[in-house]
Amino acid sequence: MQIELQRAGDPDGRPVYRQIADHIRSEIAADIFGAGARLPAIRALARSLRVNRDTVALAYEELAAEGVVESAVGRGTFVRLAPQASPFQPSLSPLVERLLEFERARPRFGSGKAAVAMHAIIPDPSLYPAESFRRILNRVLRDGGPELLIYGGPQGYEKLREVVAERLRKVSIDVGSDEIVLCHGASQGISLSLRLFAEPGDTVAFEEPTYTNLLATAFGLGLKPAPIPMRGDGLDLAVLERTLERPEVKLLYTIPTFNNPLGTTSTLEHRRALLEIAARHGKPVIVDGYEMDLRFAGRSVPSLAALDGTGLVVLLTSFSKSLFPGVRVGAIVARGRLVDALVALKSATDLSDAMPLQAAVAEFVARGHYDRHLARLRRILRSRRDALLDALDRELPTGARWNVPEGGYQVWVELPDGIDTGELLADAVGAGVLFAPGSQFRHDGRASSDLRLSFAMAREDDLRRGVAALGRVLRDRFASPVRRAAKVHI
Repeated sequence: MQIELQRAGDPDGRPVYRQIADHIRSEIAADIFGAGARLPAIRALARSLRVNRDTVALAYEELAAEGVVESAVGRGTFVRLAPQASPFQPSLSPLVERLLEFERARPRFGSGKAAVAMHAIIPDPSLYPAESFRRILNRVLRDGGPELLIYGGPQGYEKLREVVAERLRKVSIDVGSDEIVLCHGASQGISLSLRLFAEPGDTVAFEEPTYTNLLATAFGLGLKPAPIPMRGDGLDLAVLERTLERPEVKLLYTIPTFNNPLGTTSTLEHRRALLEIAARHGKPVIVDGYEMDLRFAGRSVPSLAALDGTGLVVLLTSFSKSLFPGVRVGAIVARGRLVDALVALKSATDLSDAMPLQAAVAEFVARGHYDRHLARLRRILRSRRDALLDALDRELPTGARWNVPEGGYQVWVELPDGIDTGELLADAVGAGVLFAPGSQFRHDGRASSDLRLSFAMAREDDLRRGVAALGRVLRDRFASPVRRAAKVHI
């Protein structure tokens, strides 16, 4: 197979694996590869194109995700046979088609099962307090009886709402249990909060780069993006002012503490200025506080919810990152009519949360297990962060910059201009490390020289090994000298 690859400077900004996928897709469309035809083996095609095997694997995975090809273990990859004619072929809604397009554009991580996992902020399962939580769950099921096994109210388990409210009051967020609506993690909280204020066709403002699932949710709801660039102390306030004065912009979504993906925390002055702008234009602010319990260094900054005197702030919290994802328990904090509206939306979305899990989380927190778990988790995260920062200082090339987070799970790295981290990913997988390319966190998926490294899953030695592998990839590809000077912080 002859493919003319643009290894640098592709006019459409496509990484190499996507160029390969596009070429194969066009040959299938031209019937050069007919239905049922076998594609070249990954190893053979990689050799002929002089690329890493994982680059070809990424291309094949993209085609498989689109339903263009299918793989059979031990036999190879084949062009899918045309489906049998059907008297009725249902069409998807335009919103779902747009969401599928967004999903296809997400980076693929190839076959790097043995690679150091620094691409996701999923908490390390070895740190889950599984045994103590199991005992608590057994106790609440025994004591709660059948009442925990029927449908609960849409606002969620009352004792857990009381526990969450008490914890929030300790950080100066004056809230009662009746101002909290429980949900299935922060992800459902994002969806419900966006739907509070916006409908298909409306525009929402958010920081860029931003949380990938915020982008997916907004696209799935038919909302238009109004990205606001980030600066050193938070989002660009001048751009925010111009954005929120537009009538079609209905709200702002922000992650001011341990931002995902940047890991940064905005200053108190910045937060006050942000609230003043939002209040001046009467635009609600959705604050995602998904990692607010994970501070392990520095001094805490009051939440936007604690500073809000207008009732415009809706706060999202979650136990998914601080406890474990499978618990699927989050909370939405709001005021006045917003609470009633959230309850109505929740009722229309699902009949009930999982009452046994919410009861177990409430008991787990009330008995002190959660705070003991957090104390241990914070110590470990600080140690892992320090190991990652030390490795970055030793291994990355001249011109690379990164932040020093005071909590959470992630470090944002800016590589020298001209390096497309999406295109770099396949080589990194082959070298033994996974990362999240910067394009993943932008609404248009454009090429980026940035990447996010997570210290959630990997231990100290693995983090050092992963960064060393990333450094080798960069040196091999770009012949960049290794920096031995002091850290460059952003």
